[in-house]
This record gives sequence, C-alpha cells and structure tokens, in this order.
Amino acid sequence: MINVSVMGGSGYAGGELLRLLTSHPSCELQAVTSRRYAGEPLFRVHPNLRGVTSLKFQKEDPETIISKSDFVFTALPHGKSIEVVPQLADRGLKVIDLAADFRLKDPAAYKEYYGFSHPHPDLLEKSVYGLPELHRNDIKKAQLVAVPGCMSTAAILSLAPIVSDGLIDPNKIIIDTKIGSSGAGVNLTLASHHSERAEGVRPYKVSGHRHVAEVEQEIGYLVGKGLRVSFTPHAVNMIRGILSTSHTFPNNPIEPRDVFKAYRSKFESEPFVRIVSDKKGLYGLPNPKVTVGTNYCDIGFEIDAHANRLVLFSALDNLTKGAAGEAVQCFNIISNLDEKTGLNFAGMHP
Repeated sequence: MINVSVMGGSGYAGGELLRLLTSHPSCELQAVTSRRYAGEPLFRVHPNLRGVTSLKFQKEDPETIISKSDFVFTALPHGKSIEVVPQLADRGLKVIDLAADFRLKDPAAYKEYYGFSHPHPDLLEKSVYGLPELHRNDIKKAQLVAVPGCMSTAAILSLAPIVSDGLIDPNKIIIDTKIGSSGAGVNLTLASHHSERAEGVRPYKVSGHRHVAEVEQEIGYLVGKGLRVSFTPHAVNMIRGILSTSHTFPNNPIEPRDVFKAYRSKFESEPFVRIVSDKKGLYGLPNPKVTVGTNYCDIGFEIDAHANRLVLFSALDNLTKGAAGEAVQCFNIISNLDEKTGLNFAGMHP
C-alpha cells in the first residue's frame, strides 16, 4: 500500500479526491488537512463519506504530513500550494498539485493571469503538466505534477489531435465553455447564490480568463510556436460538468473520416477518452450529464461546410476528469499501477 495524504481536503475538488482515494485499492489515506475544520470528521464537510472513513481533518503541519506520507495531493487554493510544495519536494515526497501554482512554464504568465510573481521558477521547470493524454511519459518520471484546469482539460483534449494533424488554422480558435456551479469552488460569492445563478446563463471573464494561458501553452507546444486563442466561459444551471465548444476553421476541405482519423491516431488507446459522434440517439454528441462522477472526457464534432467551420465538442465532470480524477490517474501512472485503478466506473443515467 502507498501512504498518501491530502492537504486542503475541505473544498469540492478535495472532497472528490477523498471520495476516490478512500476506495482506491492501492492507497492508505493517512492524513487530511484543513485550517477551518481541523478536529472535525471528514463526513462533517463531505457527508457522502459518512461510514466510509473515520479520519478527521487535522491542522496544516507539513512535518506531520512528511512523516506519514509517500505521496501528497495538494488541493489548496490558488497561490497557497507555493507555500508548502517546495518543502515537500525538498524532503523527497512526490506531489500532485490540483491548484494552478505550477501549471505554467513561463513565470511571467503568473503575473499576467494570477497577479503575483512566482517565487519558485525552478519548480516550474521541473513540474509536469498532468494531462496523461499528452504527457504520460513525463508524468511517469515526475516528482511534481500540476493537474490542469478543468476547462483547460476539456478544450485541450478536443483540440490536440486536430491541431497535431494540421487540419485547422491554429491562429483561429474560438472556445466557448459552459460550466456548473461547483467549478466556482466552495467559498461563497454573490455569483454563487442559487437565486443569482439558477435559471440563467451568465458569461463571465469574457476575455483574459486564466485557463487561456494553459490552452495556449499546450497547443503552442503542438504547433511549435506561440499562438492566441479566444476563450469565454459561461456559468450555467448545473452543479457538475463542463461542455466545451471550440469553433475552428480548416485549412482545406475536410471530411468526417479525416477528423475520425486524427482522433483515433491520438486517442484510440486512451482509457478515459471516448469519441462521441453518433447520428442516432439523444446523446449523439458529448453531454456532461453522462460524465458526472466519472473520469471520462467525451469528444465529438460536426463539420459546417457552409461556413468552412469544424466544431469540436468535449464534455467532462469538472471535479473528476477536470481535477481529482485526473490527479488519481497521474498517481497511478507514477506508481506503475494500471492507469484505470480506482477510476474504472461508468456514470449514471438518467
């Protein structure tokens, strides 16, 4: 068994991580920290864990975590992982960070998108962007993995094969994303009130969203140069899930077989990517409803010949494949376990 701990376990992503780790056959959960709920049982915050574990939240004490753990998952707020990850890494622990603190390779991007100067650019160089479908070999050898953002994961997975095969103009990518309320995190704001969010669709951060930096970084690697994407998220009336719609423009006339070929060549052996482009049935294109609670990302497309447009769709659960599930997937890879361990389950329907 591998001894693991979670720092910052009281948020939504932390709770999803605990749900997965408590049933993982190769994990022994040793400690879970929370500044606010220290001393309280986990089920006080995450009621779905009642009867599953007797663990209690404890204070954030890196030395205690280090003494108990081989692996540490950090699910702290953005900007807080920076305070503890260097100490954990210096002591030889393997760390999987669910925050944004080590996702970007360019230190200057943190000033632009997160408003602070990154104090550990050396760790940015060493960290691995935790998207297994693109960086599996690097993840295997990593000490520090930075789990991608949820909307970034959805957009990048749908775009990567298409960009890699040169099917579209990489300088004309327009990403429209719908996300459920859990994507805003557990802390209350005016925008998260049910009476404000329900029965509406609210665009927010229409330009300059933080996940732009991740998409441009990863797609830029694939084309071998810097690029710019357009990205606008919308808050919609669901709790969990993301639907990402990318409007792209082919370089030459394309047929469906060209798109299928691109996706098959990249994702045919991927355990958590499903190609959903079916002319029959209610779920002929990706719908986040059927990915809730799973580590799947469903990808589909339509060709709009009239406007010379290739529309790409991807759907996933923002807390699972978009956060905790992806973290566990990376953990499995580093630990030389079957990648599907603790994640191989279907969603619910209806």
